[in-house]
Amino acid sequence: MSGAVKHDYHLVEPSLWPAFGALSAFLMALGAVGWMHDYPFASYLFFVGVFGILYTMYAWWVDVVEEAEGGDHTPIVQIGLRYGMILFICSEVMFFVVWFWGFFNASLFPTAEIGSVWPPTGIETFNPWHIPFVNTLILLLSGTTVTWAHHALLEDDRDSLKKGLWATVGLGVLFTSLQVYEYVHAGFSFAGHIYGSTFFMATGFHGFHVIVGTIFLSVCLGRAYAGHFKPDHHFGFEAAAWYWHFVDVVWLFLFSSIYWWGGA
Repeated sequence: MSGAVKHDYHLVEPSLWPAFGALSAFLMALGAVGWMHDYPFASYLFFVGVFGILYTMYAWWVDVVEEAEGGDHTPIVQIGLRYGMILFICSEVMFFVVWFWGFFNASLFPTAEIGSVWPPTGIETFNPWHIPFVNTLILLLSGTTVTWAHHALLEDDRDSLKKGLWATVGLGVLFTSLQVYEYVHAGFSFAGHIYGSTFFMATGFHGFHVIVGTIFLSVCLGRAYAGHFKPDHHFGFEAAAWYWHFVDVVWLFLFSSIYWWGGA
């Protein structure tokens, strides 16, 4: 038939979300700069941009889910999606390298301004074998539950899939709650010294990634209840599992280098 599709690639329909998202990002940046300089209404502009970005993410991903459920994500398209997720995780690795670099540069070569010692004098560091160690166990356990959910999906055991995702999401919320408690009771602040700056930037961004991963898996849980995933077609869940394992690995480096070695 004339005009029939003769290839396995999905050509997306024209979308306004790239332009709308770029405009929202511009408004957010403009509002942030204006807010820092105390311009009137700049804070409102900033939050308008933030709302626009969040709405773009929601609407765009809804379109992607509809494409997946509509059969547009052929095996060839899924390969491209996997490459994209792998490259995204690689970029995230380099993002965390920055914070580890800053921490090790300050700790291995402490300057005279901080007393030539690490941790700097007067800093009361965390005991790594209290909450940090408990959070390590929580994340390691969450890695096993998300793997359980993945294998359950491969076996088309949807009940175990849901149980595994519920357990993983719950463990993610528990991790975040304990980290918030830890931050509230920290014996040092973000400002005024290099230890607090590097500690909170590294652990704080990891905590943000845990929240993002928890939301990611929560969406997968909702889609599992909607019957979206199939044993041979579930890249959305697979990407979430990859991301969660990445978060686990980063935490192991954080625990061993910043909490244990760097706080000794």
